[in-house]
Amino acid sequence: MSKTKSGYFFSALVAALAVVFTFSVINPVYAAERKSIRWATSSTGSYGYRVAAQMVKVLEDALGGEYTVTVNPYPSTTAAMKATMDGNAEIGYTADVGMTEVYAGTGSFKEYNPAKSKMVHTWYAYPMESFMAVYAPKASQYKSWADFSGKPVFFTPAGFMNWLNFIRIFKALGYQFKHVQIGEAAQGDALQAGTIAGAVCYTTAGRSLASYWRETELRLDIKIINPSPDEIKKLTAANLAPEEIDATKVFSKDVGVKTILGVPLLFGYNMLADMPEEIVYKMLNKFNAERENLAKADPGFGPMARNFVGMQVKGINANPTAPVHPGLAKFLKEHKAWNDKWKIAGK
Repeated sequence: MSKTKSGYFFSALVAALAVVFTFSVINPVYAAERKSIRWATSSTGSYGYRVAAQMVKVLEDALGGEYTVTVNPYPSTTAAMKATMDGNAEIGYTADVGMTEVYAGTGSFKEYNPAKSKMVHTWYAYPMESFMAVYAPKASQYKSWADFSGKPVFFTPAGFMNWLNFIRIFKALGYQFKHVQIGEAAQGDALQAGTIAGAVCYTTAGRSLASYWRETELRLDIKIINPSPDEIKKLTAANLAPEEIDATKVFSKDVGVKTILGVPLLFGYNMLADMPEEIVYKMLNKFNAERENLAKADPGFGPMARNFVGMQVKGINANPTAPVHPGLAKFLKEHKAWNDKWKIAGK
């Protein structure tokens, strides 16, 4: 390169850098990095992860593009909750049964002291329903959930909320809970090989299947084993009444029953009390405004779309002594759905 060309290139580079520097001084907003929100979920094959991934753009838009939202998967919902409460995430995947254990100090949260603070009610997104499935050629061996007592079962990955749901189900029924921990991808092979007697399946809003369960049902034939009438009575008495699910709207093949009976639980994405009130308030208003579009994209959001405010109330009422985030409290007060018996976090 000639000296003339070299000098011209150097001068142009200096000029360009000067423009960039001047622009950054005049517009410090553009020079500063976007703030970060880390969203902790369960593993990548779970419904919780899928929903978080879908909601990233919606949340970033709600916050005016000032934040970058990243989805961080953990081995289980419990692990995602602890990551949030230990300060390694700002939003944590959870469910009503998980929040119960946090505030009761039981189960996976026995003697657990979060490095930062406990999660508080923030946003409840959808219901799920847990039930039992088996490999179709072996279905004749099982007549009710009693047939799984003491048998090796994959109750979803340990720490998942559906795993916790079946712990309380078996406790209510007086059955022995014998969990076998395997990877989600190995579920189909384990059912075929007989290393597990059954596997807990779950739907979201009676419609959507987790990604790993969709793969399982496409690979092999399965049958659903419903609880017996006596088991239904016991579960109902324990406030775990099964709900009816249309099997044809969930599975692509015949699963042996037209109506599945699943025990429900309510899932949410909660935060710590130190998240600014305005961020949560903006988030909830955006999700509420987009609820019908969200339901069109994913039927699991159907119940939330029909009654967004009511779902938040239901989530709080599942654990009414746990504090409510100030942003959610503000939102519910504006929608005349606040209960003065509830406690606002930090107040």
